[in-house]
Amino acid sequence: MWGPGKLDEAAENEQVKAAYAARGEQIVPLGVSGTMVAVDWDSCIADGSCIEACPVQVFQWYRTEHDVPATEAKNQTWNGTGSTVKEERKDYTDKSDPVREHDCIWCMACVSVCPPQAVKVDQSSLEYHEKSAGTFSEELSKGSAPPPHGH
Repeated sequence: MWGPGKLDEAAENEQVKAAYAARGEQIVPLGVSGTMVAVDWDSCIADGSCIEACPVQVFQWYRTEHDVPATEAKNQTWNGTGSTVKEERKDYTDKSDPVREHDCIWCMACVSVCPPQAVKVDQSSLEYHEKSAGTFSEELSKGSAPPPHGH
């Protein structure tokens, strides 16, 4: 999670406000989940369009894996065992989480369908993501392709 965030669309959405009230949870600034595929949880209204649009199941409803307040989600380890079905959110306190962002194929479908424009996809963050995941390769990042055949 990148933070600290600020109150945004989620704090103004009636469905989201009602769901937080029903759980007895406060709407507080949360921040952004993800690196190359980043979801601003302060803007996310649990619409689910990104989950439905993604051809490679990058996103899941975070509460289907760990049903904790979003403020505690950053302290959890995510295995990607949550729901990737739009209508399977726990309620409107749920957030779309890009737990499989390394599977992203840069199609930008999620960015174009999100009503509050809470999703940002930035391929330039790939190096940072790989370094933090321990999968960074200096050779691959240089883009040094082998010479074409016959030359």
